[in-house]
Amino acid sequence: VCRFKEPIIPKETPLANAVFWAVRKGNLALLQLLLNSGRVDADCRDSCGTTALMVASYNGHYECVRELIMQGADINYQRETGSTALFFASQQGHKEVVKLLFEFGASTECRTKDGGTALTAASQHGHAKVVDTLLKNGANVHDQLNDGATALFLAAQEGHVTVIRHLLSSGAKVNQAREDATAPLWMAAQMGHSETVRVLLLRGADRDAERHDGSTALFKAAFKGHNGVIEELLKFSPSLGLLKNGSSALHAAAMSGNIKTVLLLLGADADPTLVNKSNELPADLTKSDRILKILRPKLLNVDS
Repeated sequence: VCRFKEPIIPKETPLANAVFWAVRKGNLALLQLLLNSGRVDADCRDSCGTTALMVASYNGHYECVRELIMQGADINYQRETGSTALFFASQQGHKEVVKLLFEFGASTECRTKDGGTALTAASQHGHAKVVDTLLKNGANVHDQLNDGATALFLAAQEGHVTVIRHLLSSGAKVNQAREDATAPLWMAAQMGHSETVRVLLLRGADRDAERHDGSTALFKAAFKGHNGVIEELLKFSPSLGLLKNGSSALHAAAMSGNIKTVLLLLGADADPTLVNKSNELPADLTKSDRILKILRPKLLNVDS
């Protein structure tokens, strides 16, 4: 059971401060000495509700975590932001600490104020072994932040391919989008993660799904000049994906001024002579105008 407690006036006594120093440094002997004195509680916390157990878990100090638990620390206590010891251990990738917390009843259901869970934190930071441990201990693969971002979405945004495979194998929905209709594939394409894009496409991602602004993964990759991503998207389908407003990925590439991307979308190899030719044009021309002047003969088969 996750436990939010009423805020208390912090009593940051020298002994409590010493406990926090001990758990940050992993000094088990000092921690035991302080706790056994009977003058400081295992659940001592700072003004934000951060407990000693959270600090020990964040820093991956297994023995300190175990000592605090044995001394009665509240495993599922949530600080003001909603984070727990399990959240911090998962965020930092401390698999053994995560397993220890589960042994003593850590809950995967505790949420931060933005809707985050231990699974979303581990997925976002690419901790594949922790993600696997969380899923085996009851974490919900469909966990979402308040804006609708799933664990899969967060992993795709950062390009964590191994995590993505774990999540998809556990039933994550490849096309589940955020509230603004941004899907994992769109986000991976925007960030330039070509391997992630390939994996998502192979698992059924909708290449031409549009977000609320009308753009697709291909359109965004073209605008950003992520040619590796574009190659993966074109392998899946050669279509340039005409949008509802009449624009396409080719328009996006021209707007961004990336000559190599334009050539890639036209089905031509990037021509170094064309790239070099752009440097000979007047300096006051925009990138888009440079592309038009350079490629007009190629596109229209007439002299510029």
